Amino acid sequence: MKMTLGERVRAATAALMHLTGENQADLATALRISQTQISRRQSGHAAWSLTDCEALATHYGIDVLDLLAGPTRACDTLAPHRRRTTPTPAAAQGTPR
Repeated sequence: MKMTLGERVRAATAALMHLTGENQADLATALRISQTQISRRQSGHAAWSLTDCEALATHYGIDVLDLLAGPTRACDTLAPHRRRTTPTPAAAQGTPR
């Protein structure tokens, strides 16, 4: 089953937020909208407009067509310096190496 365009944008946004370590409040601040508006768009209760998509793509430093293509392409084109660094399992648990 194919994803709709709205589903692809929501999935890409969620994947980019995860990859960068951002939450809805962080994204809302960057886009100059409320966290509630982000939540409504991500839950499908409101749509991401084309203007929103352009703002999302600009925020993440990717082409809007990569955002519209879905999460795989959006994440593949995200610059390495935008990706959060995750600690190794040993470091996360405080275990000496």
